[in-house]
Amino acid sequence: MSQDTGLWSVRRPREHNFEMEMKHVLTQNIVKSPTQKDFNYMFQYPYEKSITKSQISAVGGQNWSTFLGLLHWMMQLAQMLDGYSCGRFDDACLDSGIDVSGDRIIFDFLSKAYRDWLAMDEDAGDEDAERVLAPHIDSMARAFEESNSRYLSELEMLEAENARLQKEIEDLEKSTPDPAVLDNHFRIMEEDKMKFEEYNALAQQRSEKYESRIHVLQEELDKLIAESKEDIDRMTAERERLQKGIESASQRLDEIKKKVAERESEASKRLDELERMVDKYNTLAYQNALIPATAVNANGGDYELRITVSDGPEFTSSQLNGSSGTVSGERLLAEPTTGYQPGHILNLDLRAMDIMMKDHDLLDGIKEAIEDKRNEVETLGHRVRAAEEEYEKTKEVTTAQKLNSDAQIEKMEKELAKMRAGLTESVQFMEQREMNTNIEYEQLTVRANALREELHTGIDRILNDVIKFKIHIQKNLDDYEGFVADELEKELGSDEVSEDTRALDL
Repeated sequence: MSQDTGLWSVRRPREHNFEMEMKHVLTQNIVKSPTQKDFNYMFQYPYEKSITKSQISAVGGQNWSTFLGLLHWMMQLAQMLDGYSCGRFDDACLDSGIDVSGDRIIFDFLSKAYRDWLAMDEDAGDEDAERVLAPHIDSMARAFEESNSRYLSELEMLEAENARLQKEIEDLEKSTPDPAVLDNHFRIMEEDKMKFEEYNALAQQRSEKYESRIHVLQEELDKLIAESKEDIDRMTAERERLQKGIESASQRLDEIKKKVAERESEASKRLDELERMVDKYNTLAYQNALIPATAVNANGGDYELRITVSDGPEFTSSQLNGSSGTVSGERLLAEPTTGYQPGHILNLDLRAMDIMMKDHDLLDGIKEAIEDKRNEVETLGHRVRAAEEEYEKTKEVTTAQKLNSDAQIEKMEKELAKMRAGLTESVQFMEQREMNTNIEYEQLTVRANALREELHTGIDRILNDVIKFKIHIQKNLDDYEGFVADELEKELGSDEVSEDTRALDL
């Protein structure tokens, strides 16, 4: 055998899971030199113990592949005979156009009848043979009738199918448009094609025109962008200059503030010194009974010094007021030359004590107010913390809602994009439909004009025919009227002649 057959002999057992079923691995040299175990597993059934490799050793190692091929051929032949006896190939024969049912019936009849005929005695006569063969003949007749009935049913079905297909063909022939109509449609489509080509050429010209305009506008845009860049650079430089000016002004303002603070501290020190000097003066004047104005040495004059600080911008300036103004009752010395007035001092001490008590009461009230405010501050702190917690919770909820809103917004944006795409497609479709409708309208307009012209021509022709027919009828009527008149004259003339003749005879 050839090399392909040997390879097939190796591949075939593996394809049928020989190694898995037998639990034995086949080697690559199974075709040329199989082992004893390979041989035993290959011919395990039905000659597992009755056949060995030594019994066919005369065949030779080089004929081992031929032996395997013969074994395969025998198995294929047995499978084919079993399939033929079971009717496995009948459908394939019918598909190829060969009917083997009659041959099978005849083969079954012959095989069974021949088997029964061989089973008869040798001394049996023809009647016995006919009696033995009669059941087989009847069965063969019934088999042929069943086969014919099947063919008849298939024939009826095919005839019905043929009638249906014929009807469909007739319907298709009726529904098929007239070639003249198709030619007309083709002509219209050719005209539409020309119009579309003209429209495409016009659109191409417009596109070129728009491209040139776009180029010009792009150049102008580039110029504007360059100018705007220069303006931006100029504004940036101006901004930097102003920023530097602001920084320098801020530095100068800080320096001025420092100087003002130093001046204020110096003025405050001088004011304190002045107040101490004024207090010292007033004390000496009080000791000398110069103040208040009711003192002994004051003589009704006000010698007390007062420091008045203005509320204006120049808060560091002070004014030293002399004896002008109302006379204060709180002065110890009315005049610098007068002495002390102990009654006045006692009155002043009592009034100072009252003022001190009032100040203590005021201080207690202020402390209580501070405590109340501190409690309110603590309460407000608790409320602030509660508000912060509520704020955090609200922030988390708001963040979650914002995320959900963002997700919904993204989803809606995607849907909106889809809707825009669909709307764009719809708009394009509607524009195309509008173009087709316009083209159809133009075609219908052209056809309507042509049909109108044809109708006008037909009406003119019919009117001409009617007029000609009327003229012809009138002419025939005139001719007939003349003919009748002539005939009447002839008849009247013949009657007069006969009367004259009759009168002459008389």
